[in-house]
Amino acid sequence: MSANPVRLQAMRAVEATVAPPISFDPGEEPGAIFGQNVFSLTVMQKRLPKSVYKSVVSTIERSTPLDPDVADAVASAMKDWAMEKGATHYAHVFYPLTGLTAEKHDSFLDPVGDGTAFASFSGKTLVQGEPDASSFPNGGLRNTFEARGYTGWDVMSPAYVLENPNGNTLCIPTVFISMTGEALDHKTPVLRSQQAMSVHAKRVLTLFGHDDPDNVVAYCGPEQEYFLVDSHFFMARPDLLNAGRTLFGARPPKGQEFDDHYFGAIPERVLGFMMDTERELFKLGIPAKTRHNEVAPGQFEVAPMFERANEASDHQQLLMTTFKSVARKHGMECLFHEKPFDGVNGSGKHVNFSLGNAELGSLLVPGETPHDNAQFLVFCAAVIRGVHQYGGLLRASVASASNDHRLGANEAPPAIISVFLGDQLADVFDQIAKGGATRSKERGTLTIGVDTLPNLTKDPGDRNRTSPFAFTGNRFEFRAPGSNQTVAGPMVVLNTIMAEALDHCASFLEDAVAAGTDFNEAVQALLTQVISDHGAVIFNGNGYSEEWPVEAEQRGLKNLRTTVDALPELIAPEALALFSAYGVFNEREMHSRYEIGLEQYVLSVGVEANLTLEMGTTIVLPAALRYQTELAGNVAALKAAGVEADTSTLLSVSEPLAALRAGLADLGAALAHEHPADALAAALAVRDGVLPAMAAVRAAADTLEGLVADDLWSLPTYQEMLYVL
Repeated sequence: MSANPVRLQAMRAVEATVAPPISFDPGEEPGAIFGQNVFSLTVMQKRLPKSVYKSVVSTIERSTPLDPDVADAVASAMKDWAMEKGATHYAHVFYPLTGLTAEKHDSFLDPVGDGTAFASFSGKTLVQGEPDASSFPNGGLRNTFEARGYTGWDVMSPAYVLENPNGNTLCIPTVFISMTGEALDHKTPVLRSQQAMSVHAKRVLTLFGHDDPDNVVAYCGPEQEYFLVDSHFFMARPDLLNAGRTLFGARPPKGQEFDDHYFGAIPERVLGFMMDTERELFKLGIPAKTRHNEVAPGQFEVAPMFERANEASDHQQLLMTTFKSVARKHGMECLFHEKPFDGVNGSGKHVNFSLGNAELGSLLVPGETPHDNAQFLVFCAAVIRGVHQYGGLLRASVASASNDHRLGANEAPPAIISVFLGDQLADVFDQIAKGGATRSKERGTLTIGVDTLPNLTKDPGDRNRTSPFAFTGNRFEFRAPGSNQTVAGPMVVLNTIMAEALDHCASFLEDAVAAGTDFNEAVQALLTQVISDHGAVIFNGNGYSEEWPVEAEQRGLKNLRTTVDALPELIAPEALALFSAYGVFNEREMHSRYEIGLEQYVLSVGVEANLTLEMGTTIVLPAALRYQTELAGNVAALKAAGVEADTSTLLSVSEPLAALRAGLADLGAALAHEHPADALAAALAVRDGVLPAMAAVRAAADTLEGLVADDLWSLPTYQEMLYVL
């Protein structure tokens, strides 16, 4: 093989890798280990006094205020349980606006004067911590010299023991707030928005005859897509190492055009990784349910079961951490970037969303005859109203420099937020708009034509993978979130717009009934109003078509193509009024998130641009120059020997080489240009100046990769990274 020595060494190392056999030991079957490292309600019931346990359950199930007197009892039991599992330290785990997980570890042991130590963990310590807040993004909520921040125990999300070969730690999910009580994290607004939504969902349920219904919660089931790359290739790619995506890379001869990787047989090495991650996830009570190959080579997916949104968002962060650490044990790197490889499918995190409670189950189940299910239709109508009114906020909730590479690229939903209902529900709401629904399309039967096979039930509506917000039978699937982001942001927006929409529905029905209108007539009037005012958001067609953006504009739907277009939606007057009215964010908190979003956009692109300049100058350009020199030497030698020389290859290399030099010069100039002080202006300058310069460098470099002699090209190629595992 004539490959470059760096790549050749990496490939030989991959070939020599032996995947460790993975199996569950006796007593470690999935069912036996599930939740064994979680301080769950079952564990609490065994270890807490009955009155304390009931108090904690009441807080979790009915959102009653946490009784401060129970904290000491819970802390003592939690400490004993954790130490029995080998924990020596505890950590308040929180979720700052970096989008990552943060934690500060403290020992259970306190020294005493006689040279010994004893283990302690008080209720006060459990309830509140004080990490340094000065170095986390705050968007102007705090001065740079102000360091104090507080963590507060979130009893709604269970504590757990995180195992590590170097010691186990008790992890306590917490909120993270400033001294003024303003949110510096993603968890606090999830809890606020959940509370607001429940208030108005219960008003609607009461109107439908449910006496004192339990709190309604949002449920979330995020499907996680990811890539796996062998560590030897990963370490040889500075762009993957520092930016999480390839800034250079010609498309391989074979990509995903055969669709042969999708749901194909899982490679042995990958299956071992999956089984190992599932073992760790099961211990932590994370209900990983589905695993399979995704569309692109080297791409895979894991899908957990539904959980309460707050717990699901915590588990998503923990899942990503677990995947990365386990992948390294298996000699691989797990990539969560939305577009690590150009020209093949990117990765999303489809958020399946529903509402409900333990008493009533999901409130978005239509039943066999949805036209008769008035309660379902009201909740579904609330979704339609919310998405139509605040589609810009939903788009902003998934905005990032990395997700911009994916949205609208015929592999993910377009940046236009619309709702797909499917044939059955679209027909029902169409009937409502015309005066009243009297029928529902029934399920059909699929006749396969093979006598030995049973007839299969056919759903009354198909699914639509081009829709960003699609009804899928008993829930809505928000397909726009990126694979690398927390699901907390989208869930905050969904909860809050549902709070407003359900508030509207409840007020409409309450006023109508108080005025003497029959309740069923009031429901019909409400549904007619919603579908008349907000039906423009319903689109059951192909979101990838060229015609859809034109039609969407005619419908008045926003097409916010980039993060810089989307983020101003956070501080639009209607957004500020919405979040303020329902107690989710004040105006300062909204402006902080807007500023942080723009800052992270500029920083992310800046890192990639500097990497592009560095790699283009020190790796790509020297390789191309050496090959050009070889070709020129060959031409000169042939001419000196009196042989007619073919200069076409030399010319084919020289042209993109000149383009590369020009592109690097332009990129260097763009980076040297000082950014405006205004955050939006700086982001616009990066989008409109730096990104095009990066694209020009990449185009030239990728052309050269297809021309330069293989032994001179040191960067692992797409062909190697995507197919050699």
